[in-house]
Amino acid sequence: MNSEERVLAKAQRTQRTQSYYSKSLHDLCVSASWREKFVILFLFLILGNIPLFAQEEEQTQEQTRESVPSSGFFAPPPAKGEFWFCPSAEIGLYSKFSFSYGAGFSIAYGRKVSVGLRAAFLYDNHDSLDVLELNILLRLYLSGKSANFGPFLQFTGGPAIFYPSDGEISLPGEFGLFSAGVSFGWRFLFGNIFFIEPSVRGGYPFIAGGSLALGLRF
Repeated sequence: MNSEERVLAKAQRTQRTQSYYSKSLHDLCVSASWREKFVILFLFLILGNIPLFAQEEEQTQEQTRESVPSSGFFAPPPAKGEFWFCPSAEIGLYSKFSFSYGAGFSIAYGRKVSVGLRAAFLYDNHDSLDVLELNILLRLYLSGKSANFGPFLQFTGGPAIFYPSDGEISLPGEFGLFSAGVSFGWRFLFGNIFFIEPSVRGGYPFIAGGSLALGLRF
């Protein structure tokens, strides 16, 4: 069989296949009930409009990008790496019987991944032992390759130094332990400078804790 005969044979097979599927679709439409015909029509309409939906979505995203201001308070944050600093109100559970309350601050650098320092001092609610936490932090943002907002996981580790609540604060403390923990929080941006971060944490030697931070980005 030469090349022309092979091309002719292939064309005939294609024509027979198209005729078979056209006849099958025609028989399906003729023999189908009104419910089945409605489903077939609905599927054709949906499949036919998918390209239109995609085009409308692309136009909407383009309009959104055009409406975002390029400068000013509501402009998007810069794409470069950055420092951020945030003081925070802290609460910790170092025992099953009482909470500890206090304040702290964090300072770090980075967007998708931030590395920095965290310190907090918490007063025991039952006048037992107060604690000074000094940590190195590693934060991973979960909402994109260059995110510095939205949900995050934060890992901390460092010394926890304890003091009697009725004594003076001095170094070294009454005793110390290695502290390690993981936090889950959410960063809410306000303009391109300010943010608020609520978070919860668990670890050792504390059982659980939480914080609310108000911060600045540089």
